[in-house]
Amino acid sequence: MEQVVTMRAHKALFLNTSAFTICFAAWMLNGVLVTFLIGNRVYTWSPVAVGWLIGIPVLSGSLLRLLTGMLTDKFGGKPIFCSLLLISAIPMYLLSTTDSLMGYALCSAGFGIAGASFSVGIAYTSVWYPQKWQGTALGIFGAGNAGSALTTLFAPTLLNKFTDNGANLEGWRQLPVLYAALLAGMGILILLLADNKKPDKKGLTLVEQLVPLKDIRVWRFGLYYFLVFGCFVAFAQWLVPYFVNVYYLPLVTAGLLASMFSFPSGVIRAIGGWLSDHFGARQVMYWVLGLSCVFSFLLIVPKMDVYSPGAGVMANRPGTVAEVTDAYIKVDDQRYDYQGEDGSGAKLEATKLIFPAKLNWQEPIVEVGQKVKRNEVLARGVTRIHFQAHVWVFTAFVIILGTAWGIGKAAVYKHIPNYFPHGVGVVGGIVGVIGGLGGFVCPIIFAYLLQWTGLWTSCWMLMWVISVVCLIWMHQVIQKMMRDAAPQAIQHFDKVDPEDEAEAETQY
Repeated sequence: MEQVVTMRAHKALFLNTSAFTICFAAWMLNGVLVTFLIGNRVYTWSPVAVGWLIGIPVLSGSLLRLLTGMLTDKFGGKPIFCSLLLISAIPMYLLSTTDSLMGYALCSAGFGIAGASFSVGIAYTSVWYPQKWQGTALGIFGAGNAGSALTTLFAPTLLNKFTDNGANLEGWRQLPVLYAALLAGMGILILLLADNKKPDKKGLTLVEQLVPLKDIRVWRFGLYYFLVFGCFVAFAQWLVPYFVNVYYLPLVTAGLLASMFSFPSGVIRAIGGWLSDHFGARQVMYWVLGLSCVFSFLLIVPKMDVYSPGAGVMANRPGTVAEVTDAYIKVDDQRYDYQGEDGSGAKLEATKLIFPAKLNWQEPIVEVGQKVKRNEVLARGVTRIHFQAHVWVFTAFVIILGTAWGIGKAAVYKHIPNYFPHGVGVVGGIVGVIGGLGGFVCPIIFAYLLQWTGLWTSCWMLMWVISVVCLIWMHQVIQKMMRDAAPQAIQHFDKVDPEDEAEAETQY
């Protein structure tokens, strides 16, 4: 770990961030490309096959994060990053030649290793910066997550251009060739321009490198990252069918709104690093998890109508129903006026509403000639509460949640160099694995929840549960740590020396 910031450090950060952006864009390619191929009937793969093709790159990239992090700690970032870029370019290119489901799946697993670039970049970036700069540096590096938004925004346009707007569908094969060229070109730039650097501590065996994984703290960080990164990756793709099915939006509009979620979440990560440096990573995580609890809870409420009994119309005395009209009921010679449904419900549907709206009316439940008793209900009351879950309110909430998660990504990784200065690669790798697996398993869980409950908002129920668990766990650990090791710093826990914090928190 360096003691001062140098131009070599800034150069390494620039190269790492650029490479990670390209890798992340490639990692998310199948979401756009497979949708295009199925939509244009190039292939007739089943929805299940499509789901796996989208998830396979996420899975392979996630599983390799631990290994690549360990290799980066041992050999330095330059050879590992360069090798990863060049190797992933090969199956990306081969994707342009495949014509079978199995071939596409194998190529997807191959170029999916680009997702492992995150653990390489985290370890490689951290060794160049002093501790007080690491949050900012790692936040800037993590802004490469915005590569997913770049693919969502530009890949459809490129596909239209390569296929002459659908006239030459085989032109889709140029897109993976372009991505392969970007990966290979970035690998060559790393080889020519980057300086290699490894952690100060040398000669660690494989067993010694894995020692930090015994620490419960590593797995707690992994759960945080499962939420702020894994769920971000999941919703970057899940929001497109969500907008289409819940709000009946065109696919292009749905894709644009989904990009509004993913782009700021990626870019804001740099600000998250700066906030973690200046206010403390824990303080930032309190805000992130708190906001995640609040806004995921608000998003649980679906678009719905609630009907409840309202104020009805009752007979004042016994008699026989003589007349029933749209405006009144006559019992013997006494008239009882009531308010019928006047079509306001249809107008309500057509009105853009931010807050819930209420309607009241009555419906006759008696017939002419029917004998009624005193206080018997002639027209029952109906109360309808209409909650529209307005699309722009929903989108605003989603953007706020994605932004909070983007800040949280940097805050999680700010902890790692403090606690594991000589194991950033392996710890960052396992935390990245857990986060990446979130991006793979969450869409599957979302689909099952939708099937079981029939509610699209069931995915937000899961987000709320995970957010609450993370917040409670973190708060309990911090409170116990402060009581045991630094009671005098309870009000200023982010100012405690990281060495003291690490020693105190070991058992939690």
